[in-house]
Amino acid sequence: MAVTSKLPHVGITIFTVMSQLAADHGAINLSQGYPDFDAPPELIDNVYHYMRAGMNQYAPMQGVLPLREQISKKIKAIYDAQVDPQTQITITSGATEALFAAITAVVQQDDEVIVIEPAYDAYAPVIQLNGGIPVFVSLTYPSYAVDWDRVRDAITDRTRLIILNSPHNPTGTVFGAADMAALEQITANHDLLILSDEVYEHIVFDDQLHHSMLRYPALAEKSFVVSSFGKTYHTTGWKIGYCVAPAALSQEFCKIHQFLTFTSNTPVQLAYADFMEKSEHYLQLSKFYQAKRDLFRKLMEPSRFTPLPCAGTYFQMMGYEQISDAPDVDFARRLTTQYGVAAIPPSVFYNDRKDHKVVRFCFAKQDQTLIQAAEKLCLI
Repeated sequence: MAVTSKLPHVGITIFTVMSQLAADHGAINLSQGYPDFDAPPELIDNVYHYMRAGMNQYAPMQGVLPLREQISKKIKAIYDAQVDPQTQITITSGATEALFAAITAVVQQDDEVIVIEPAYDAYAPVIQLNGGIPVFVSLTYPSYAVDWDRVRDAITDRTRLIILNSPHNPTGTVFGAADMAALEQITANHDLLILSDEVYEHIVFDDQLHHSMLRYPALAEKSFVVSSFGKTYHTTGWKIGYCVAPAALSQEFCKIHQFLTFTSNTPVQLAYADFMEKSEHYLQLSKFYQAKRDLFRKLMEPSRFTPLPCAGTYFQMMGYEQISDAPDVDFARRLTTQYGVAAIPPSVFYNDRKDHKVVRFCFAKQDQTLIQAAEKLCLI
């Protein structure tokens, strides 16, 4: 049967490719972004409690109210923003579903969407599926800072949406106050919306502040803000995220969400709601992952890799220009098959496959895993 692909240039994601390659060769997997340690036992007990209590049927389409209320309380406590849990918060089956629903809700045929790259590889295909046109603006290498003049120049009267990601995957860049001021100025002069991917909101290092769109009323009123319980609570496989948006945007968001997954795992939602009552479970996350970042960078000092700045997330970009001039995809495969450590080649996150001779390592791993991986990498 002949099938005309809606995404003819899209293949299997690099995360699947590298994780499979790591499994095939018995390599240490520092490629795909998930921990190799378990979720908090108390959280697992919470899920079991609600399963045994019979909470195993459909949750409301927007998510269980206790969880939405806890999210609202958190947003008030740390971002000083008032968000109505009834009309402005939707629980989703992972952050990627939330991104899909937000883009689909507002992007129509021939709308332009600004994408800051390197970019999470789910953004552009969803834009294209909805008839939109991705407009790519690259971060400045090697600082990976946003050039807001270039963003401003990319905006036209057809620009409908700008997708932002801070803390940023894969680079580890974190927006500062100057970035938010520039964004406020740009968006004040244009009729466009913001999709803010903030799944690493609680993983920011060196006493920096996470500048959520929710902190800024002028930005919050035109933003979809997406986050992830999987990143925060070491439970990526449970696939629960959420989207916060003004009531009118949330209404359009839910029109899409109801036909994607309709609702998400009920006992897990209730378990998260209980777990969120103790704010230390997410407020300590920056310190936890900064220790892992610092350990990995220390372990890699004897190597020929060059660390780039990492202000947030659980990813470390490393230059390999002193080791090889091979393209990053080839080099990442070589790392996996010959040296036993899997990494991600960031060129796949660029529309034009820009290659800076850099690879991305995930340090959301047990200390012993990082020690073993660094020992192998230092031999190269």
